[in-house]
Amino acid sequence: MTRLILPIVAGIVLGAIVHLVAVLMLPYLAEQDAYARLSAVGSPNMVAQIDDPSALGAVLPAADPAFISAVCLYDLGEGPLKVRVPTTEDYTSVSFYTRYGMPFYAINDRSAGRSIIELDLMNAKQRAALPEDEEVTAADRLIVESPSDEGIVIIRALVRERGARDEVRARMDAATCGPAS
Repeated sequence: MTRLILPIVAGIVLGAIVHLVAVLMLPYLAEQDAYARLSAVGSPNMVAQIDDPSALGAVLPAADPAFISAVCLYDLGEGPLKVRVPTTEDYTSVSFYTRYGMPFYAINDRSAGRSIIELDLMNAKQRAALPEDEEVTAADRLIVESPSDEGIVIIRALVRERGARDEVRARMDAATCGPAS
């Protein structure tokens, strides 16, 4: 009986390791991940609105129809980006994800405390190259450091009433995601 326990325990441990590695590698091996699906919606470093979910499906799974969504696929290879999003009356959020869908930063209109959420997006090298300006404080300039050169910015705005949908879409059209000047 004791001769049988060691192979069983070894098999369980080996199976758990293989399962864990397979689950962790899946985002890197998936062909139709979020970045690939969103590439059909817009081009890099530009904001594009995502169509409302319909009976035929949605660009992003589990999309809430009470929100208007927009996306910016970013590429920091050419330099840092400035993300500007006008807020709406109800709720606006901006979320940052790596190329493989790992979230690394999020902000909403309540925490930004302004009528426009304005952020500088850059990688670690670009942030290190910034001159140290004692006149500019963290409250003046919000810098988001991306762990990768490519990724996704998702902008979402709540539409409380159906009649306000066009107004919220117009505000989302004013969002930008482009080279910092």
